[in-house]
Amino acid sequence: MSTTHPASLRVALVSEHASPLAELGGPDAGGQNVYVAQLADHLSLRGHDVTVYTRRDGPGLPPEVLTPGGVKVVHVPAGPAARVPKDELLAFMPEFGSFLARHWRAARPDVVHAHFWMSGTAALCGVRGLGVPVVQTYHALGTVKKRHQGPEDTSPPQRLTIEAAIGRACRRTLATCADEVEELVAMGVDRDRISVVPCGVDPRHFAPVGGPRDAAGPRRLLAVGRLVRRKGFDRAIRALAEVPDAELLVAGGPEAGLLFAEPEAERLRKVAEEHGVADRVTLLGAVPHERMPHLMSEADLVLSLPDYEPFGIVPIEAMACRTPVVATAVGGHLDTVVDGVTGALVAPDRGQDHRLAEVIRTLLDDPERLARYGRAGRARVLAHYSWERVADGVARVYSSTVRATPSLSGAVR
Repeated sequence: MSTTHPASLRVALVSEHASPLAELGGPDAGGQNVYVAQLADHLSLRGHDVTVYTRRDGPGLPPEVLTPGGVKVVHVPAGPAARVPKDELLAFMPEFGSFLARHWRAARPDVVHAHFWMSGTAALCGVRGLGVPVVQTYHALGTVKKRHQGPEDTSPPQRLTIEAAIGRACRRTLATCADEVEELVAMGVDRDRISVVPCGVDPRHFAPVGGPRDAAGPRRLLAVGRLVRRKGFDRAIRALAEVPDAELLVAGGPEAGLLFAEPEAERLRKVAEEHGVADRVTLLGAVPHERMPHLMSEADLVLSLPDYEPFGIVPIEAMACRTPVVATAVGGHLDTVVDGVTGALVAPDRGQDHRLAEVIRTLLDDPERLARYGRAGRARVLAHYSWERVADGVARVYSSTVRATPSLSGAVR
């Protein structure tokens, strides 16, 4: 971690649907909530004055909350005081932006950091005429989602046009991986105004737990994530059919007692039955955050096999627990998982399941290599992916942006 920090700044984080106070596990509560909460806390620890603006999504929420870490969270009245799916929030962004404009005219921030594309529209509206630079993190790009989901994409139809306009209007865009940089450039964002700072993980929480697993039991494979088709859990199940003496645990989705009503869980059960491995596949449902390090530490391999992934937090959580990873060569995986050093990268092609099974078997048959990959993974997380490292990188971007020439920020038209 850096021993010196940039001068104190007044930082406004805009996260329209992902509150840092949210309880994880809801349909729109996940990685972005964690990112905003951790970034805010670590920036505050460095002496920055941090305020997070997020939409009021409940009737009993106070206008402002001060967190134990000294971060102010402002609940913005924009739209109904109720939960609304994030893909339906665009209509409320003008109201959100007007609220920000009133607040920032009274107390001007030094830099605004917008999270997700809709937050970018509100942030750019809020800084109009103030000369305050806006830094944008998309967290997920509509171009990638549309490419992979096609007609199943529920994003507003104007998302791609607005995302591109935000990238041209904001002062700097923060990408989380090299693959995202190329997507942004293809959208028309100036490469010279893109910085790369990855997502992070808490290596004190995600750390090795317990000793070596019982060598007499079945080898354990673990897959973690939301129960959606693109996460590739069916690939892991089909590969298991060619990996004898191994079991697969799948963590994610609703709590175990509600899995019977989850369509993707039912589909995965059918895939397991069709491939003769139903007795070796266990769907765990939601696993509490405090249990995840135990679950990951007890696995021989963590499988992260999505069709696409903007960054992918699961591999670095596993690596922090000293567990090797087999991951598809997509998105942030290309940065985080070093093939042949911390794990193995495999093609996202679903026609390559025999090759996937071969990679898994080869690794399971080589305990010394697994141990070496595990040690290298933990070291890589400590060197690059702790929240301290992430916050240092983001703060440097803020400081350079504030020192730069007057902001190019303006309204998205």
